[in-house]
Amino acid sequence: MSPTASAASPTASPTAPLDLLVSGPVFFDLIFTGLPGGPVPGTEVWAEGMGTAPGGIANLAVAAARLGLRTGMASGFGDDAYADWLWTVLSQQEGVDLSASRRYRHWHTSVTVSLALDGDRAMVSHGHHDPEPAGALVAAAPPARAVVADLTDPGEGDEPWWRAVAASGSLVFADGGWDPSQSWDPARLSMLDGCHAFTPNAVEAMAYTRTGTAREAVRALAEHVPLAVVTVGAEGALAVDSATGTEVEVPPLRVKALDATGAGDVFAAALIGGTLQGWLLEHRLRFAVLCSALAVQHFGGSLAAPGWGDIADWWDATVAAARTGDRAARATADSYEFLVDALPGHALARVRRAEATIARISDAMPDTAAPAPTVRAAR
Repeated sequence: MSPTASAASPTASPTAPLDLLVSGPVFFDLIFTGLPGGPVPGTEVWAEGMGTAPGGIANLAVAAARLGLRTGMASGFGDDAYADWLWTVLSQQEGVDLSASRRYRHWHTSVTVSLALDGDRAMVSHGHHDPEPAGALVAAAPPARAVVADLTDPGEGDEPWWRAVAASGSLVFADGGWDPSQSWDPARLSMLDGCHAFTPNAVEAMAYTRTGTAREAVRALAEHVPLAVVTVGAEGALAVDSATGTEVEVPPLRVKALDATGAGDVFAAALIGGTLQGWLLEHRLRFAVLCSALAVQHFGGSLAAPGWGDIADWWDATVAAARTGDRAARATADSYEFLVDALPGHALARVRRAEATIARISDAMPDTAAPAPTVRAAR
């Protein structure tokens, strides 16, 4: 039976203009950590930890909202219990604007099982393409200062949906996305026309540009966009501002990684936040590296994203260690001294982390569970 589209919930009416709008598939993520190894046929593997969290594009939305950005999502949601939980957590717990999102009858939520292994993760997913193209949902969203676009999913029609958004004045941050065909067609880079930034990881960047190093790749990508940023996992990140010719390379922060799920999305959210604040490129890149380093110390993708309270705690601990004569801490504190000016004015409240159950849906709200959004017929 084909899905039928829904109207947005009456509780998700449009709000003030957004800082950031994201669009893409939403997943229910089930994360296993502390695995002795990957499962093989005929065996059973027990994990030390487990958590549930909104996934897919929700990773980026939650990370941005926790950094104080007014964030909206234009995405499709199913009509099952997973979708009820996702909608409640995103709109009520995390404050994400879902006024441009839709719910669909007879359409189930996409699911990803993420296995945290050796500092990285392996994933098994099941789902279906959203019933409506991203452009149709984005058209109903409040105006936004910035949007995120997936280069591998331009939507229907000859023109990518984000071209119209860019023409209206929004900064478009393009993500590389995984190419299932692994052809990495360089011609796809032509879709970057009108985008402000491109933020692929090193594997994607080198594949698209047919280069052998991340440095060569970021320089090649800077010929297509004003800001090219390439993440290199545990090795940090590189960026080139093509307008000024500025090149920046930022080393990683050494932390004990528990789960890398969503780390790239947290990086992107922090980069966008710094850009909207008008920060120096080096500060934006360092801030993004910091936020992703804080995130990988927790499991749960979206719910691992740090809030300003986590950032303040890290800064206080770093400064305290520097005062004891710790040279490494002193060097880190010097590199992140811009946080002295960035931290004031932000709420330092604690954020919720992933838990091993979705049964207590009311935990997402202080008193009562959110009313279920209504459902409408498809076009």
